[in-house]
Amino acid sequence: MLSYIIRRIILLIPLLFVLSIVSFVIIQLPPGDFLTTYIMGLERQGIEIREEEIANLKRLYGLDKPMYVQYFIWMRNLLSGNLGRSLQWGKPVNDILKERLPLTILISLLTTLFVWIVSIPIGIYSAIHQYSIFDYIFTFLGFIGLSIPGFLLALIFLWFFFSRFGIAMVGLFSPEFINAPWSIAKVIDMFKHLWFPVIIIGMSGTAGLIRTMRGNLLDELRKQYVITARAKGVPERILIFKYPVRLAINPLISTIGWMLPSIVSGETLVSIVLNVQTVGPILLGAVMSQDMYLAGSITMLLSFLTMIGTLISDILLAWVDPRIRYGRAEG
Repeated sequence: MLSYIIRRIILLIPLLFVLSIVSFVIIQLPPGDFLTTYIMGLERQGIEIREEEIANLKRLYGLDKPMYVQYFIWMRNLLSGNLGRSLQWGKPVNDILKERLPLTILISLLTTLFVWIVSIPIGIYSAIHQYSIFDYIFTFLGFIGLSIPGFLLALIFLWFFFSRFGIAMVGLFSPEFINAPWSIAKVIDMFKHLWFPVIIIGMSGTAGLIRTMRGNLLDELRKQYVITARAKGVPERILIFKYPVRLAINPLISTIGWMLPSIVSGETLVSIVLNVQTVGPILLGAVMSQDMYLAGSITMLLSFLTMIGTLISDILLAWVDPRIRYGRAEG
């Protein structure tokens, strides 16, 4: 098991290198660059820039060099812990991510916990009580969660709370704590507001996971070993949770790999609607303005999260299902 984990970690290094090339090329594919967009914006305002100033700006941002040279400069800085300088924000990418990343990670972890804590028990209940009234209710709510986009749910709930109770459910802090320095009181105030974006962001993931858990468990409950165990008089609770639930949860564990980055990237519009200062809106703005260093760094972060999530899911699968662990040992 330990050798497998070490081997997987070593394989992450060349994979990250390939992903960095793909990310940088994709960001550079649209015509033009940040400077072109910036100059066009100034010209629309009636401000003219001389060719000498344009050349100086290109040298300043390294845009006068070929794309492969820009990539190697970015990778050299990346390996040294310097993510480059954001062209759009005019400050180091490290500083931007330092401001947004902790809150993004917190929301991602809480959303993941919320999705699993809610969806797995409901999925188990729906499978055991198939076609019951609550199964129909959970199925209906699941379809709503899957079909309605998160930002639209956010708008609906914002309207409801404001029209009914006069509460504006935007932001993560009360007005008196927005610009206040960090303190215990500010952290407590943040957690008072944090539940709302966590539920909105996790709604679609919860609905999908409920359907997956229900379907997997129903398949397991129809298999011969369950029928045989029931015939032998094994208590229902022990029978269900000892084998069928453990086997049905395997596909859910395998989704951790894409769940972590999908939460970060999928909460972009919800964060904009709810005015939550996370990485998602920054990534959208960086891509739209072709801020290659900022967009590339966040894309690399999402790629890294995907690989870490996949590694975690593989380790958990080997721990939950002995068949997987023995299969790897034999390989």
